[in-house]
Amino acid sequence: MTNPDFAIPVRAPAQTGLDDTILPFAVKALDLRGRIVRLGPAVDAILGSHDYPTPVAKLLGEATVLTVMLGSALKIDGRFILQTQSDGPVRMLVVDFTSPGKVRACARFDAARVDQAIADGAAAPGQLLGHGHLAMTIDQGPEMSRYQGLVALEGGDLEAAAHEYFARSEQIPTRVRLAVAEEFRAGNNGTRRHWRAGGILLQFLPASPERARQADLHPGDAPPGTALHALPEDEAWVEGRALIDTVDDLELLDPDLSSERLAYRLFHERGVHVFRDAPVNAQCSCSRHNVENMLKSFTQADRDDMVENGRITVTCEFCSSTYVFAPDEVAAQNSAS
Repeated sequence: MTNPDFAIPVRAPAQTGLDDTILPFAVKALDLRGRIVRLGPAVDAILGSHDYPTPVAKLLGEATVLTVMLGSALKIDGRFILQTQSDGPVRMLVVDFTSPGKVRACARFDAARVDQAIADGAAAPGQLLGHGHLAMTIDQGPEMSRYQGLVALEGGDLEAAAHEYFARSEQIPTRVRLAVAEEFRAGNNGTRRHWRAGGILLQFLPASPERARQADLHPGDAPPGTALHALPEDEAWVEGRALIDTVDDLELLDPDLSSERLAYRLFHERGVHVFRDAPVNAQCSCSRHNVENMLKSFTQADRDDMVENGRITVTCEFCSSTYVFAPDEVAAQNSAS
């Protein structure tokens, strides 16, 4: 049996699969671990199935990368769900990651407010989200309790929200970089846009918990009026944080730069090990059978209200698949209907 955590020291830039992969890595000399996510066809399938305005699509792409990075780090079988609810033009984002590597995502937004934000030059991610909260839910199945962590959205972007979550809930020094962009390709049917997305997550995980807690201890964490005693930041985390801050969007999106090459570029002086990468697929869990069972669970009055032109039509919010039923196909077979 192969070891899924088999580590390969990156001594020179390697070139393997570029898209739709999750690459874990470790820099043992600095007590750092991380993951690099590169999405091509997967994020293109998710965003391409909807006619989202470009800023909304980019925001959902960032949420997808973040969810894949966090969900794939869990050593469990189950689902990791990221969801925002806020008062901004984009009211809700939902990304559902199911291990080992299936992801789906959708957004709800106020089209008029988004159009106005674009016209006003106020369509940055934080401005689209506004104020509200971001929930991260771990679902291990019906037999297990759900775990949910919440973090406030206060006008910042998803990177800021992720940093706040790890600082407050997990107390793990963490840095995240996210990037999404359109790539235009010429083909037989003209030029078509393709979406690409990438991200890197870096965490400081020393053997001593005290080192981790001190690494991100800033004066702003102390109550007002507290006499401050300066504590030197851990040099390993200072170095790691400085290195990840040098990563630009192009490095996360470049189709000719593999995740292994990026890890080597950042950490080769300290020695970086990469682990076996894992694939990511855009895959929705909807099906005609599932939708039929859902409709049968409604009351007859509810189903009657759904009938238009002699049929019931249901469209999946995640993948835009449409399912059409005759009313008698979904009539409940019990008296409670």
